[in-house]
Amino acid sequence: MTTVAAKSETIFAANRAFGSVAFAVKSAGGKTRRAAVHEAGSLRVRCPGAPAAELEAVLINTAGGIAGGDRFALDIAAGRGTRLLVTTAAAEKIYRSLGPDSLIDVRLDVAAGASLAWLPQETILFDRARLARTIEVDLAADARLFLAEAIVFGRTGMGEAVEEGALADRWRVRRDGRLIYAETVRLEGEIAARLAAPPVANGGIAIATVLIAPGDDALVANVRALQDDLAGEVGASAWNGIAVVRLCAADGAALRRDLVHVMTALRGGLPRIWTN
Repeated sequence: MTTVAAKSETIFAANRAFGSVAFAVKSAGGKTRRAAVHEAGSLRVRCPGAPAAELEAVLINTAGGIAGGDRFALDIAAGRGTRLLVTTAAAEKIYRSLGPDSLIDVRLDVAAGASLAWLPQETILFDRARLARTIEVDLAADARLFLAEAIVFGRTGMGEAVEEGALADRWRVRRDGRLIYAETVRLEGEIAARLAAPPVANGGIAIATVLIAPGDDALVANVRALQDDLAGEVGASAWNGIAVVRLCAADGAALRRDLVHVMTALRGGLPRIWTN
């Protein structure tokens, strides 16, 4: 490596964003309250409402987006008997990388008798973005999870398209220490061409997954009853005590509309910030 190249790489590394949040809640007097908060770097967590049976927490990235080489870590713990909803203040944007991956590590711990709804707004990938994300969930034997994640490849309303890039998205969910759900989505290189393939997204550029545990055939039936009102393709299945809904749409607006329909049907409500 030349001296100029080495200097450029050092400057680039020094300007990367780092952020972490460790957030835990407890139950007191029938309400869910903050128990512990640790924030570092550009990540913040805020609870805009009063303590309630279900506390809504909003994650904020003051860096204004995520670029190649940035690293973020989120550690969320729902204590015994709590009800916690976690969302984000806005869609997260993953910008073009000059080489390194953008790294996001999420750990969710849901204690006995607790429920956690993980409902961030969309993750938007720009052309030549590189994102490596892991989501690790540990559930107690009787804990409840509602997890929804949406990814949009380019903002079509702004004339943007994602031709190339990389996405590695790894999910692992354990109940009482036993693995109950595992998946890894990997797209690399010519993403537009891969999404155009019928077995992948059939030309769609916006995808989402909703995971519910415990989940059953009744939830699946609720999703299938929405088919006439959905703009994109939506499929639902239930097995081994969990339910999964897959969504694929032509653009981010259509995906959000479908996701709102699905979440409303399955949860009965949306995060307040989604409707503001």
